Amino acid sequence: MQLGKLGVWYFLDGMPAKAAAEAARRIEGLGYSALWIPETVGRDPFVHASWLLANTERLVVATGIANIYHREPGVMMAAQKTLAEQSGNRFLLGMGVSHKPMVEGVRGLEYGAPVPTMRSYLEKMAASPYNAVPPSEAPPTVIAALGPQMLKLARNLCTGAHPYFSSPEHTKMAREVLGPDKWLCVEQKVVLEADATKARALARPVASIYLGLPNYRNNWLRMGLTEADLENGGSDRFIDATFAWGTVDQIKARIQAHFDAGASHVCIQPVNTNGKFGDLHWAALEALAA
Repeated sequence: MQLGKLGVWYFLDGMPAKAAAEAARRIEGLGYSALWIPETVGRDPFVHASWLLANTERLVVATGIANIYHREPGVMMAAQKTLAEQSGNRFLLGMGVSHKPMVEGVRGLEYGAPVPTMRSYLEKMAASPYNAVPPSEAPPTVIAALGPQMLKLARNLCTGAHPYFSSPEHTKMAREVLGPDKWLCVEQKVVLEADATKARALARPVASIYLGLPNYRNNWLRMGLTEADLENGGSDRFIDATFAWGTVDQIKARIQAHFDAGASHVCIQPVNTNGKFGDLHWAALEALAA
């Protein structure tokens, strides 16, 4: 797989399937190399990835991320290899341990220590049998990794890492841990709005979805933010550290800062300036396309 430099990360669950396929084709037509889709409480990401791959020609479809608690390791591996073979190696598996409130609170499952749980899961995936026609090349795997220990696991057992909701400074740290050759696929939220007050106001409802999740909070504290920065939708300092907002040139400069810090791929998540979550901001995607 030749994963290009710039992709799109987005929730497509609010769109009917046909509209999601049309969006994927449009993203492909704009020149983005990959479309990253999440897994929360909506569509099954593998079924949806199959649909999107069938409706595009060149676009890589990646999961960002598939929750390991939702599937036995051999089932995850089988889905990965099936999609890779069906699509001509255009499927990228991103998976992660999610968050305790999601795993225990929403699903009623038992949440384990993140790094040992992921290590055991990866080892079981590697040991699982697969008797179908294999893909023509080993499909890549990246894991959601923010802290140094999970990044080391990504370095040792995976193709690379997929950090979410961080900063160029975090990207620099991640590259140092991963070493020079591993994939570092960084998500970056963008707001195409030059007015600081408006941009931050648009960012805060998006940030509020994540501010109660401990894995993200721990990472932001490692980044030098404080508990006070994480209250009431996030301080200006928090928003400015984690969102790219401003003019097209300013947002492109933030994306370039990730590349300068060591990212191999940046997937942008546009925040619509109409304030509607789930409504793709095509103006931003068109302006920022490669």
